[in-house]
Amino acid sequence: MLKPKVRAVAFYLPQYHPVKANDEFWGKGFTEWTNVTKARPLFKGHVQPKLPADLGFYDLRVPEVREQQADLARSYGIEAFCYWHYWFGNGERALEKVFDEVLKSGKPDFPFCLAWANESWTGKWHGLNNQVIFKQTYPGLKDFENHFYTVLPAFKDPRYLKVNKRPVFHIYRPFNLPDVKQFVDLWQKLAQKEGIDGIYFTGHFGDKNPTDYGCRGTMDSTIVNPQWTYKPSFYTRFMRSVGRQKNDLPTLTDYKLFVKEKISYPYKPYDIPMVIPNWDNTPRSGQRGVVFMNENVQDYYLWLKDAVEKVSVREEQERLLFIKSWNEWAEGNYIEPDQVNGLAYLEATRKALMI
Repeated sequence: MLKPKVRAVAFYLPQYHPVKANDEFWGKGFTEWTNVTKARPLFKGHVQPKLPADLGFYDLRVPEVREQQADLARSYGIEAFCYWHYWFGNGERALEKVFDEVLKSGKPDFPFCLAWANESWTGKWHGLNNQVIFKQTYPGLKDFENHFYTVLPAFKDPRYLKVNKRPVFHIYRPFNLPDVKQFVDLWQKLAQKEGIDGIYFTGHFGDKNPTDYGCRGTMDSTIVNPQWTYKPSFYTRFMRSVGRQKNDLPTLTDYKLFVKEKISYPYKPYDIPMVIPNWDNTPRSGQRGVVFMNENVQDYYLWLKDAVEKVSVREEQERLLFIKSWNEWAEGNYIEPDQVNGLAYLEATRKALMI
């Protein structure tokens, strides 16, 4: 089997099992599948619900499911999963069960890294206002130290994804931290103390240079740009004018324009590509959501292929590329098989990674 030219990492959501906080807020038994299955079309041409195929409506507490996911990812060229990791301050965590079991059991034997989703959990994901399930806080240096020692066993696991012996750790919103460089410097100091060569920090830094903050790479998280806004059809505009269709639609973004701009973007040395196969978070957010129109496997393949070509000129260890995501089903943002496209996105992924 050919070896991929780059190191492709897929973001992984560990939400597919009941947890106490969600039971209390949304009702007993709530999981991400609850949102996925209740989704309905909000306008003409809107495809919902989007439902899984080969892996079904899985429960991530089942080890065999995690093995199936790893086997599937490996066979299509994915090197590692990047598990979303939740630390809200003062030791408060969420959705840790799945990763803790992966760490403790040693299975699946598949590389991984962690991404700190450092923002509050609020009801706005689901069309509500103000309600806070977990509030993200930053109590101080002692809490940062406790956080480090909580993830240290993962860093020392032989499966942990590393760049030149440095474990990769992604910070979703670095500028939410009171002082991101203070946090980074402390963790680097603690890593050296614990016999680790250092940590390979990445994050979403926008137009800022991540190296100014002690980090190695940045990813572009832009989903909506006015110039990509999808133009409603004549039919839609007419139906609105006669009061037959509501104006309060989700934000519609043209995927073809989105991909075209991403392909034309000249990467800086610290840019890490984050390729997005699709997007429709209306199962969570309803009319507040964002929907890619004209999304298709071919444009995803072209974007991923371009990213591979740009990254493959780098030193081998530094050829990181992230796919968002493996299984964000309620964002319509996944490459797992679904009932419409089957394995098409995975096949396009392998084809692009093997060029």
